[in-house]
Amino acid sequence: MMLHFSDPVKLKTKKWEINYFGSQDGFVRWKTFHVFRCRGYAQVVFEEIYIASDCGTLEQLKELSSRRRAIEESINGSSFITEAIAREMAGGLTSQHQQDLQKLEQYLPLLQNLVTHADLVSSDPQMVHWTPALKIRWTSALTASSVFNLMGPKFFHIDNLRSELGMTLFLYGAILRERAFEVLSADLVQSATLYRKAAGVYHYLAHELLPSVQPALALEIPPEATSSVSSVMSLICLAEAQAVTIRKAEEKGSAGGLLAKLHHGITQLLDEATGVLHSATGECKVISVRFVEFISSCRALHDLRSQKHLAEGIKIADQVGVAVGVLRNALANAKEKMPGEESWHLVFKQEMNGVTEMLRKFEHENEFVWRDKIPDDLELPSPQGKKIVSAIPYHPQRWERELVFRI
Repeated sequence: MMLHFSDPVKLKTKKWEINYFGSQDGFVRWKTFHVFRCRGYAQVVFEEIYIASDCGTLEQLKELSSRRRAIEESINGSSFITEAIAREMAGGLTSQHQQDLQKLEQYLPLLQNLVTHADLVSSDPQMVHWTPALKIRWTSALTASSVFNLMGPKFFHIDNLRSELGMTLFLYGAILRERAFEVLSADLVQSATLYRKAAGVYHYLAHELLPSVQPALALEIPPEATSSVSSVMSLICLAEAQAVTIRKAEEKGSAGGLLAKLHHGITQLLDEATGVLHSATGECKVISVRFVEFISSCRALHDLRSQKHLAEGIKIADQVGVAVGVLRNALANAKEKMPGEESWHLVFKQEMNGVTEMLRKFEHENEFVWRDKIPDDLELPSPQGKKIVSAIPYHPQRWERELVFRI
């Protein structure tokens, strides 16, 4: 079994707005998050932000608003459409994740086209002051908890199209990842492919899109809008894809030595992710504790599995004492890193029980048959890492339709 961390997909979005409430002295401004609690989610209308100068542009902006509205209603849980109607509208897709992926794949090419045309206008020296007021807000699923969260989710202001594109792509990668976990028990090949696609989306975000967005971002930004967190997510998805590949290798009866290297390859990917996260304190100051614990727990779990397969291979080579030492050391390290999350704890405990039983058998055999010396920790062998998965590159799609704005 794999550890599951679904928080990245728990994003919500709405239009940024300020309401005015009457008072004896005139009008008093009320904070945006109170608007959310009182009135629900307001929806983004692109044709009110970018004024079209012809009917074709207006039609395309309305379609963009409609596509985004479908995403908003789905992730915000504000849709009144029944499951049967939603399934029919999605062409028979029964999975909510599949339906959301379809909505995003219909929205992203339209948004990419708007970004391209908006960039062309704003890059014109005569239009340097052309800055439509894009008032969109997104929550964060990876920000550390705060007492203020009791009032409802915290929304971050997104004031440019590239930031909107970045948050939407982050959501797209997160849903690809959830869909990969959803099909894990039924189709290992499809699951691994989806994880690799998600890794490609996050790699594109980290290395192509977000670096160009950073100068325009507000001072307070969600972790999802930073290159470092997207890099971490890409590495996590690669680690998960390799974990699925290992399950396929186990089904084929691959040797324990190979499995030990593959599991250790996962720990190396997660070590790299941890390093990126720790070096990003300036870019992302408040990160979720659960997110950090998930990475460390996954690393510890696959380290334990790597040591288990390493011990199996060593025993086959008639070095039972060394195998006993490897298992003892692995269990001692695993006990120190037992996760607190109940579902993760159960997976971890199950793995530790299996290793404990293996150790008992090896100790019994060594005591009565081999009588090998059990080496000290410093003398124990370590597995080598092997990475065999790579990200499937994400290539942004754009519906090339001309847009003409009234400046």
